[in-house]
Amino acid sequence: MCRRPCRGRRHGTAPLSAVGCRCRLWAVRSRRALSVALVTVRLMLDAEDVRRIALSLPDTTEKVAWNMPTFRVAGKMFATVPEDETSIAVRCPKEERDELALAEPRKFWIADHEAGFAWVRVRLVALEDEAELRDILADSWRQAAPPRLIDAHPELGLPAAD
Repeated sequence: MCRRPCRGRRHGTAPLSAVGCRCRLWAVRSRRALSVALVTVRLMLDAEDVRRIALSLPDTTEKVAWNMPTFRVAGKMFATVPEDETSIAVRCPKEERDELALAEPRKFWIADHEAGFAWVRVRLVALEDEAELRDILADSWRQAAPPRLIDAHPELGLPAAD
C-alpha cells in the first residue's frame, strides 16, 4: 500500500501494477527537482572566506582596528571587514570606484565616511563566486603592496582580459 497522500488509492485509470502509484512518481520527480535546485544554489561568501583569501596573499597580516579585522601588506591597509560582516571595504581609485558604483550598485557602493578616500564597499552576497572575491582582494592588494612585492609575485598581476 502506498504511504504517500493517496493512501493506496490509485491515480488515473491504469492499474497500480502497470504504472505504479503517481505519488511515488511525484516523489521521484520532487527528489530530482530538489537535487537540481541544490546544485544551482550558490553558497554565500562570508568573512571567513575573505580572511582565508586575504591571508593567502603574500606578506599579508591581519590587524584589528576600529573593532574590525583589517588586512595589510607591508603595513598598508588594503581590505577591511566591517562589523556586520556582509561586506568588505577595499582600495579602489576614485575614478574607477565611481564607475563601479554606478555600473553595479547592487554589488558596489561608497560609504559616506569613505567618500573622500579611494575605498569602495563590496557586498559579499552579490559576488558571483570565490574567484571574483579573490580578484577584488588581489587588485586591492596590488594598490597597497610595494613594487618589490608586486615584482616578486607576477601571478598577482592584472587579471586576464576577457
